[in-house]
Amino acid sequence: MKTFNSPARRDPLLPLCVRAGLVLTLVACTASCVAAEAQDLEPIFNGRDLTGWQVPDPNPFWTVTDGVLVGQNDPAMKGHVLYTSKAYKDFIFETEARWTGEIDSGIMLRHPELQLQIGVSRSLKRDLTCSFYTNGQEKYPEAGQAKDLAAYLKPGDWNTIRLQAKGNTFTVWLNGQKVVEYTDSRYPDPYAIGLQIHPGLKMKIEFRNIRLKDLDPQK
Repeated sequence: MKTFNSPARRDPLLPLCVRAGLVLTLVACTASCVAAEAQDLEPIFNGRDLTGWQVPDPNPFWTVTDGVLVGQNDPAMKGHVLYTSKAYKDFIFETEARWTGEIDSGIMLRHPELQLQIGVSRSLKRDLTCSFYTNGQEKYPEAGQAKDLAAYLKPGDWNTIRLQAKGNTFTVWLNGQKVVEYTDSRYPDPYAIGLQIHPGLKMKIEFRNIRLKDLDPQK
């Protein structure tokens, strides 16, 4: 009996090529979506003053110089968190940050408060930039820790940190590379976004190009 081979049987590489093409298409679409979302981000720091932020009085912690927001401890080594005037739940937040030496800073979000670490953890004594601090029993859960940090972090230079909060999922990119996707249902409520200066540690951190896109459909 004469049999006929299908094209797939004649060319066993065809399914692999098709699958590879689909993967490349998905990657391209994902990159395009990320780029489109980045273009939609709006500045929440004007580069001149602290309009739109909750400024302490007195304010020995935060200054603006040449379009850069500079945060550092006061002489008594006190810390501070500079919060936005508005509250957010679902959003994309992006900033460039620069620091040298051993600092402990972070980006605060939601209520109860969740923190995205920048710099060295006081408790674990290692750099956990772009990892999540939960303030719970497991302070830095493994699932919330940045992967391959050393490959993407640029010590002493400007680092672009992008944080997306959407529902119970929190995703972070460092210098364009996705380093963590963390899901946790304990942080459901909107709150102001904060930038931290840790107390008890002489430190300085700089931020520029602070931008945001509100993803809350109710707004």
